[in-house]
Parts: sequence; C-alpha cells; structure tokens
Amino acid sequence: MTISRMLAQMTVSDSARSIPWYSLLFGRGPDAHPMDGLVEWYLADTFGVQVWVEPERAGTSSMVLDDDDLDARVQLLDDAGIENGGIGPASSFRILPVVDPDGNKIVFVESGASGA
Repeated sequence: MTISRMLAQMTVSDSARSIPWYSLLFGRGPDAHPMDGLVEWYLADTFGVQVWVEPERAGTSSMVLDDDDLDARVQLLDDAGIENGGIGPASSFRILPVVDPDGNKIVFVESGASGA
C-alpha cells in the first residue's frame, strides 16, 4: 500500500465568501468542484487544498505551506488585500501567518539556508 496524494482541508462556513478569498490567496480559482460544498486547489502533482463547507466546524482548521519566496508571497497577499501578520522569524526559517475569514490559520514557511 502506498499513499500518493495529500489534500489539506480547510473547513469554512460559507463558500460564497471563502472561494473568492482562497482564489485570491492562491492567485487563481479552484481546480475542481467534486461535490456540493467542496472545492479543491491542486498546488502540485501530489498535494493540494480542499475548502469544505461545514459551518459547525468552520474556523478550526490549520495548514502549513512551504513557499520558496515569502517576499513575493507577502506582496501577492498585499496586492490582493489579504491581511497577514507580516514575515517573521522562527529558528532557521521565516514564516508568514494568514487567517481566513472563518479564523482558519494558514502559515507560509520559507526555509533558511540551513533548511528547516
């Protein structure tokens, strides 16, 4: 048995508000809408993000995404009007925290020269 794909799931209260927000976050619309209440962004061949509407659990998700250029990412977020915590240090890497409209936490991470 081999696991070959991973999708992080962010639980939200309202797709009409969340899909545009995540589209701004990722710089494009979703790649798939497999069923009512679920949209997906494929960020690479083997991983992606699901945004799932389940109001009673909304705001309890978190994910960490490695990013090779946090300076460009913060500029993209700023240009899109997405509030963020700014780039900060965390041992041998830098982080960029973001919170979606439901309170879900997304942290972009950029490894330092020594790797994280």
